[in-house]
Amino acid sequence: MTSPLGRSLRIYYAPGRAAALDAFHRRFLRPGELGFDIGAHVGDRVASFRRLGARAVAVEPQPRFARLLRLLFGRDAGVARVAALVGAAPGEAVLRLNRANPTVATASEEFIAAADGAPGWEGQHWDAALTLPVTTLDALAAAHGRPDFVKIDVEGHEAAALAGLSAAPRGLSFEFTTIQREVALACLHRLARLGYRHFNACLGESMHFAHASPIGDTAMAGWVEALPAEANSGDVYASLEPARLTG
Repeated sequence: MTSPLGRSLRIYYAPGRAAALDAFHRRFLRPGELGFDIGAHVGDRVASFRRLGARAVAVEPQPRFARLLRLLFGRDAGVARVAALVGAAPGEAVLRLNRANPTVATASEEFIAAADGAPGWEGQHWDAALTLPVTTLDALAAAHGRPDFVKIDVEGHEAAALAGLSAAPRGLSFEFTTIQREVALACLHRLARLGYRHFNACLGESMHFAHASPIGDTAMAGWVEALPAEANSGDVYASLEPARLTG
């Protein structure tokens, strides 16, 4: 039987995926720039940043995935690895683990409550917990440099992560789910306050923008609210440069 880690590796390093990731990320990162991967998991996005010649900060709190990132990137001076949660303020928090499906580990009890009984989330059990350090996006920028692009995928904890960001990178993405649309709306509100005016989105792992050209935060909020529940999840992209979000 394939382990959960093995399943993740098979999915995120599937043949052809690397080329698609690189083509997509080329919109956001140039050689010599810096990308933050918040919720790095098995490191496929970090690997893409590096193939594009950008440096990377890989933040991953789950111990077995942090060990994998050390194996993959431990000798790469262009990758900084951080084993912590990202939140609104430094401190400690509890990470709830789903050992059968580690892609949905979360520091959000509200996320777990929203998943309970929701269509498409049947059979999910968060059966272990770890108390871990919490850092912030501002602290990461102070330690490693101001990022040009930030990807955030932290299972319902995205708004908390954005609360610890005070200066807008050129580009940023956050994951959303249809079981917690209010988190996406809070993220959009925060990004608008940071000065973002241009947004687009991808459903699932498609890496194809849903809109031919970028839209504003209000229109993006309406689009997220109108999605059918079976859409399940996706990523919203924000940029200070609208041309990067053209489909």
